[in-house]
Amino acid sequence: MTVDQYDEAARLGVLDDPRVELINGLMVRKKAKSPIHSSTLGVLDEALRPLIPKSWYVRIGRPIRLPTYDEPDLAVLRGKPGDYRSRHPGPEDVAMVVEVSETSLRIDRGDKLRAYARAGIAHYWIINLVDRRIEAYREPGPNGYGASTTHDRSSEAPVVIDGVELGRIAVGEVVADDDAEV
Repeated sequence: MTVDQYDEAARLGVLDDPRVELINGLMVRKKAKSPIHSSTLGVLDEALRPLIPKSWYVRIGRPIRLPTYDEPDLAVLRGKPGDYRSRHPGPEDVAMVVEVSETSLRIDRGDKLRAYARAGIAHYWIINLVDRRIEAYREPGPNGYGASTTHDRSSEAPVVIDGVELGRIAVGEVVADDDAEV
């Protein structure tokens, strides 16, 4: 299914299931979000917002229009929310995409990683709740990302927008403690 077909089905009301997303041309059922997933996303949102310049903003759980379409857990977008009243943000509007990964690690490291890289998304983070770390990918290309760094709970992950490091986020504040249930 193409992005245009997916959008048309949604517009016509044929596709109105918020538990479905389009990934690489296939409609995929989303997994339910656990309390730790939602909490982690909220903590990351609070940590990111003070670092993001006024010409960008943080958007949670809303679509971005890629060649294969997706709805990331979090995206850092150019402009303001009102800039996207008539269209979904495209790759040129996205500085960073984040997926909080608990049960979806295989998809987040596979299909989604390749889709974001092909679209040219400069920075892709996986908040890996299984291994309690942040996987940061950069240097997108047609077959994936050319570089990656794994940040464990004792380190800090740099936040980079338009090639400029704006600050760092303490991984231990974002990723659940070892005794948290995943």
